[in-house]
Amino acid sequence: MTLKIDILEGAAGGAPYEQVRAQIAEQARSGALPVGYRLPTVRGLAESLGLAANTVAKAYRALETDGVIETRGRNGTFVAAAGSAAARELAAAAQTYAERARRLGLTEEEASAAVRDALRAAYGE
Repeated sequence: MTLKIDILEGAAGGAPYEQVRAQIAEQARSGALPVGYRLPTVRGLAESLGLAANTVAKAYRALETDGVIETRGRNGTFVAAAGSAAARELAAAAQTYAERARRLGLTEEEASAAVRDALRAAYGE
């Protein structure tokens, strides 16, 4: 198992940091990168991809925020347990939303419809 990232040139591929983020996230979620897999250092991955270290660092920060990876200080950066931090964050956001919708007097169906609309917009459907 090894990390495989292909950076597309130009606007078609999107921002390089987003390409790195998306490809690592997909490989972690699919199991191609197992839980506990040690990722290359920021500098090492940047050099191998021909990117600036800040670009890879930005991708790693986004992945850590999403709970896909975790940094263990000097020990390195690893693929996190599936959904650990991400699932907790999502559950907390859902709970906050549900409480707010109830306080606003929305029905369960109205609140659900608003979520479906937001998800469609976020996923470009």
